[in-house]
Amino acid sequence: MLKIYNTATRKIENFKPLGEVVKIYTCGPTVYNYAHIGNLTAYIYWDLLVRTLKLNHYKVKRVLNLTDVGHLVSDADEGEDKLEKGAEREGRTVWEVAETYIKKFKEDYKALELTEPEVWARATDYIEEDEKAVNLMTNNGFTYETSDGIYFDTAKFEHYADFARLDLGGLQAGARVGFSNEKRNVSDFAVWKFIHEGEKHAMRWDYLGRPGYPGWHLECSTIIHKELGEPIDIHTGGIDHIPIHHTNEIAETYAAYGHDLSRYWMHCNFIMIDGEKVSKSLGNVYTLADLSKRGFSAIDYKMWVLSGHYQGTRNFTFESLEAAKTRRLGWRNRIAECYQGIEASSETIKDFDFSEMMEAVNNNLNSAEAFAMIDNTRLKLDDWKKIDELFGLKLVADAPNLNDEVNEKMLAREKARAEKDFETADKIRDELIQKGVTINDTPNGPVWQYI
Repeated sequence: MLKIYNTATRKIENFKPLGEVVKIYTCGPTVYNYAHIGNLTAYIYWDLLVRTLKLNHYKVKRVLNLTDVGHLVSDADEGEDKLEKGAEREGRTVWEVAETYIKKFKEDYKALELTEPEVWARATDYIEEDEKAVNLMTNNGFTYETSDGIYFDTAKFEHYADFARLDLGGLQAGARVGFSNEKRNVSDFAVWKFIHEGEKHAMRWDYLGRPGYPGWHLECSTIIHKELGEPIDIHTGGIDHIPIHHTNEIAETYAAYGHDLSRYWMHCNFIMIDGEKVSKSLGNVYTLADLSKRGFSAIDYKMWVLSGHYQGTRNFTFESLEAAKTRRLGWRNRIAECYQGIEASSETIKDFDFSEMMEAVNNNLNSAEAFAMIDNTRLKLDDWKKIDELFGLKLVADAPNLNDEVNEKMLAREKARAEKDFETADKIRDELIQKGVTINDTPNGPVWQYI
């Protein structure tokens, strides 16, 4: 049985879905720039969640949102919209910026072999639902109007502080969210922002006779309501979402629809880079393209991420990424041995039991323990295929075709060597190296390996 840590209760619980289909929502990227490796880490962990559910024979419907409006640089209610900031940086329209980085995010997503969500939900496609939700919250007495927008009155929702264990009495003005004298409480937040005359904001919609746009938190509440219905089974995100974004989603959903938002909440921890927070000022913001320039694939990075735990404090270094790459290469060469009928050499290695590995992963997605099992057991080709199904590491990808081609070239090379045509033999070796394969000549004959 799958066990997961539920942020709402602060406990590891047995997962029990409400219906036949597990409903999952994943907080997606704000598409104003390239996603860096810290951003992408969460999607790797939640991919493991989806794969684990499916291997436990659950049906899954997952929605992943794409924020293309309303996310201000403060993460609260003040500052410039991140899409406007991206457009100013690049001298393009906000719509062009959104299209560019949605496309790039999906390319990174595919490169990481992540399971496609059933619904990609773009925030600007749900404006009508946003307006309806604000109307419902207002009619139910949860909002008030200021000069710059419609605000949620957190004092009207008695459980507002429960999810994040907030000390509302101890909050200082401006310490948690942008504060203005028109707010009734420092924790109040905008569900709809007005655009004043002369204010720059290309994305705008008329509501209450004035131009404006939805608050960032609202999109998730309305997307979930339309695409999944409340309560969903699992809501995923990063730990930075807990005190503001997810707390506000819960409040909005209750105020508008009268329901709890989600039964289980899962949050992953940040990664550090060389012991420091990911920061442009430190020059440690790396994309998958940056890793590629250093000789690492997206799957090498995925291997590094899954070698730890989603709740753990992770410190990324290029040395640790190199170790992950080497580990994956070792696994692929064990697969190469399977194709060539080579038995594992150690008598102390026990046979692999996939159910034991699933038991480890079912224990709150403990992929690190599962990886240790892979290191220390004897596996057959079918075992490796199951591992690929669970982790999506492209271990067995294309290997059968490659195996046939390599064997053919190995035979040709052996024939050339027997005829003392070493020039042809060396040429064949070089051709194989170009395909990422090397030949080792052993007392038992030539053996090929990945490099």
